[in-house]
Amino acid sequence: MTDPNFSAAPYAAEIQFALQAVRRAARLVRQVQAELVTPALTKGDRSPVTVADFASQALVGCLLSQSFPEDGLVAEEDSEALRQPDEAATLEQVARFVKSELPQATPEAVCAWIDHARVDSARRFWTLDPIDGTKGFLRGDQYAVALALVVAGQVQVGVLGCPNLVGGSQPDLYGPGSLVVAVRGQGTWTTPLTGAAGFERLLVSGQIDPAQARLLRSFESGHTNVSQIDVFAQALGIQAAPVRMDSQAKYAVLAAGEGDLLLRLLSPEKPDYREKIWDQAAGSLVLEEAGGCISDLDGKALDFSTGRALVNNRGILASNYRLHDLALQALKNIGA
Repeated sequence: MTDPNFSAAPYAAEIQFALQAVRRAARLVRQVQAELVTPALTKGDRSPVTVADFASQALVGCLLSQSFPEDGLVAEEDSEALRQPDEAATLEQVARFVKSELPQATPEAVCAWIDHARVDSARRFWTLDPIDGTKGFLRGDQYAVALALVVAGQVQVGVLGCPNLVGGSQPDLYGPGSLVVAVRGQGTWTTPLTGAAGFERLLVSGQIDPAQARLLRSFESGHTNVSQIDVFAQALGIQAAPVRMDSQAKYAVLAAGEGDLLLRLLSPEKPDYREKIWDQAAGSLVLEEAGGCISDLDGKALDFSTGRALVNNRGILASNYRLHDLALQALKNIGA
């Protein structure tokens, strides 16, 4: 195993910041999950996700204010809802969890950290999904903390914290978890969330036979077209069983060669939906630096210079690169 020489890479300080911020945020949300996601949780009760989302973003916002105070943050949450009088108990709970990582945390400080350097876009900014895969989080399954540095519209550093993956690719709800980091021009690497071992390089699969392609599919269907994914699989002649998983953890699995294709088609209920940048930035670089390919459904590169959403892109196609052109042709053939 050869560890990456991040200390000599461009953005060396940013890489170390992102690794530490995501490691700590993933540890924090795992703590929230262990304490609040219980068998007694009623269906539809999203309060553990609310607490974990805000706690994760507050932690990263605070660390960003200390390390790169001039950088903007494009993130999913803001503190407005938490500041309402009827959310006082939730805010206290968020502050209690954040305090385990930041002893100086108070409810007011937590709100300020959540909103730190909030922007919609800039030449240089960070983008954060404090918990990607909320349903997976509530099921005690796969979810991720996703942080990326974007400079001049291009992702330069991407880090995924996947508490329920080991080796960046294998589900394990009781293992040490995985930190997956990609740096432009430096490859994609994984190390345990605990920091107890070195880095292992991830590379996409060599699969060229579409019949054997493993399609990574979500449990959730809110922002995709499930029936059309079935039609796509038939058009491509896929016979292999799909790999079902929530969140950007799928990008880690794809980067590790344990899957071959990933799609985000447009839902018939939301034909004008455009992906949020925090849902794609870190994962896209993780895949590309492992040798994979990501584009929209028309084959266009993802444009991260347009604000909070990928307004110039329609859906997502991600692959091991070798199957990308075939997949694009299949999408065209079915009118996706």
